[in-house]
Amino acid sequence: LVIAGSVPKTMPDDIYERMLERIKHKKVRIVVDATKKLLVNSLKYKPFLIKPNRQELSEIFEVEVKTEDDIEKYAKELQKMGAQNVLISLGGEGAMLIDEFGNKHKAGVLKEKVINTVGSGDSMVAGFVAGYLKTKDYKFALKLATACGSATAFSEGLCKQNEISHILEIIQG
Repeated sequence: LVIAGSVPKTMPDDIYERMLERIKHKKVRIVVDATKKLLVNSLKYKPFLIKPNRQELSEIFEVEVKTEDDIEKYAKELQKMGAQNVLISLGGEGAMLIDEFGNKHKAGVLKEKVINTVGSGDSMVAGFVAGYLKTKDYKFALKLATACGSATAFSEGLCKQNEISHILEIIQG
């Protein structure tokens, strides 16, 4: 189950928690890509993956997250709070994953013209989930996530399979 984005004002602000409470005893992997309170309040349900960005880490912990060590430190704090895997999007600097075993994985991005970043985070999450389900390999899942997020950023709309494949070939060497 992927839950992402903000909650409309017509919905209760604990809607994510209500959803997760209803499925907590089922064998459902949860992915959360949401902002401060929505994300933090989901951690007690032990989500398989969360995807904050650097700015969201700063907001959650009320500090300025600057360095790679800072990113890793606060990602591990989120794991202590319940997240299994923490995927941190870093915009033009790529992404970092702290996996459930405490391993750090990094992925850079291609230096191409960014056309539109809308949907890049969602594409990153979709790529990660698809890559992990296909291979059970966190390193590959991160590469596919980065390729999908980048392909969307380099496109007018959402990425297409051929764009993802092209970027994946380049980043895999």
